[in-house]
Amino acid sequence: MKSKFPVSVLDLVPLRKGETAQDAIQNMIKLAQTVEEYGYEKYWIAEHHNAPNLVSSATALLIQHTLEHTNTIQVGSGGIMLPNHAPLVVAEQFGTMETMFPNRLNLGLGRAPGTDMMTASALRRDSHKGVYTFGDDVKQLLQYFGPEEKQSHVRPYPGVDTNIPIYILGSSTDSAHLAARLGLPYVFAAHFAPDQMAQAIEIYRDLFEPSEYLDKPYMKVCLNVIIGDTDEEATYLSSTMHLMFLSIVRNARLPLQPPTDQLDNIWSEQEKYMAQSKTNTSFIGNKETVKNQLIKFQEKYNVDEIMAVSYIYDREKQYKSYKLFKNIVDDLYSE
Repeated sequence: MKSKFPVSVLDLVPLRKGETAQDAIQNMIKLAQTVEEYGYEKYWIAEHHNAPNLVSSATALLIQHTLEHTNTIQVGSGGIMLPNHAPLVVAEQFGTMETMFPNRLNLGLGRAPGTDMMTASALRRDSHKGVYTFGDDVKQLLQYFGPEEKQSHVRPYPGVDTNIPIYILGSSTDSAHLAARLGLPYVFAAHFAPDQMAQAIEIYRDLFEPSEYLDKPYMKVCLNVIIGDTDEEATYLSSTMHLMFLSIVRNARLPLQPPTDQLDNIWSEQEKYMAQSKTNTSFIGNKETVKNQLIKFQEKYNVDEIMAVSYIYDREKQYKSYKLFKNIVDDLYSE
């Protein structure tokens, strides 16, 4: 069931404690198939490198694998970290996938490397100029996917005239300016960097210039969403997410851990503050609580789409959380 307000899913393809990389990829496919059945709009996979707790380094391969095992859901990148890649290679890869799976592909683009600088050097083998040429690289991709008559001598085959939708990703205000100037949809990563969300949304909307791609701003926000049968259960389930961010704070990069009610015995006050600062815009609670959180969020920000990421250890409870969130949206927005 498609609602008037689209909701989507972001997957970093995390390992769970005791699982293998193969398990994580199989879980990715099962989750994609499940949320497709629920009526989610998009399923995006993020690019990360040198992260032992994530299996999303070869993002284009995972996107193709997901397309092969689903039928209707849009599949894309949340995102391809463009400084790591030559735009021509991205155009050829995504142009090939678009040819194989027409009208089902999205290309979200980020300007960060998605890793540490030493790994970024191993990926790109330059002086990290890609971060500074991000805008020009995005324009190059728009040209590559455009019509034959707008191409230069170097062209992506396949790729030309595929018109793959491009989204600009951001976790600060920087990319809001670029998305507005190019007239492209904008996606803010509030699931791990909520601090500048309000300012980025305002900048994007205020500066937006209509383009051949979009006639008015399209604002998507990625949020952590964890729904349980009760508020207490949701809080308990969310401890897996907090442990994951604590792992980042400690630079441990552990697989997803089972939930615990002993968080205060695990983290220090400073670690608690640092970990929770990354998740303070999350939707966490039972169905009614999250419904009210969504209403208040929309009264304040009125975004066009929410992309949910749910770090829940028990996969059946993860599926249920996504089902309940879709039900909430349908209750609020369906005709």
